[in-house]
Amino acid sequence: MDAVNRSRHISGSGPSAQAWAGDAALAAVPAIALDALVPPGSRVVVVAPHPDDEILTCGALLHLVAQQGAAPLVVAVTDGEASHPGSQAWPPERLRHERARETESALACLGIGSERVQRLAIPDGGVTAAEAGLTQRLADILQPGDVVITTWRFDGHPDHEATARACIEAARRSGARLLQAPVWGWHWSAPGDGALPLAQARKLLLPAAALARKRAALGCFHSQIEADAGTGAAPILPAFAIERVLHPFELYFIGADHE
Repeated sequence: MDAVNRSRHISGSGPSAQAWAGDAALAAVPAIALDALVPPGSRVVVVAPHPDDEILTCGALLHLVAQQGAAPLVVAVTDGEASHPGSQAWPPERLRHERARETESALACLGIGSERVQRLAIPDGGVTAAEAGLTQRLADILQPGDVVITTWRFDGHPDHEATARACIEAARRSGARLLQAPVWGWHWSAPGDGALPLAQARKLLLPAAALARKRAALGCFHSQIEADAGTGAAPILPAFAIERVLHPFELYFIGADHE
């Protein structure tokens, strides 16, 4: 059975960043220059299922593009209001406000203003049910020649996968170029299991300063990286998950066909 067709269950801690760093297949993925990944004159549109996914997938690329004077657009599919179910410390309305503020602070770390965020306010956890409408809204936003970056369609989180499917179809309709990046794919898969489509992947090698900006941006998401003071629950985005997206490169799957 194809590796991606097994249960994509997100539990435990998954493989460590060090384990992935030692993976021979990942090490062999070719590098790609920024200008080849994002041709000059292209608009970058990042479609984030939840606030923080825009940084987890491509925070360093966003910083590099902004340094060149471009103005990336971040499309926030949900407001992330369902990340702490049952928490008195983080009720949905507080999360909706706070996670938007965290995104603005994170993007400021990368040199991007809050006016570059477009919020769709689809219910957190409800992207699959809203997939057809999301596809049409994205098709209305996208333009020919855009470079669209989103989560991988087999990432293991239903909102991530539905967002990716919507992006695939919207990019097809509008003539945009599609890049997908793993977030929880690093967690449910493992080095050597063949689940990540590395044959279709390219690495954007990161200057140390860009990687530091990405790390600082992730540090802005206090609601996600700190334990719940009310319940004592562990962080939604624990340190081991953050470290897995802080390789000295960002990994992108080119195009739509990543079985």
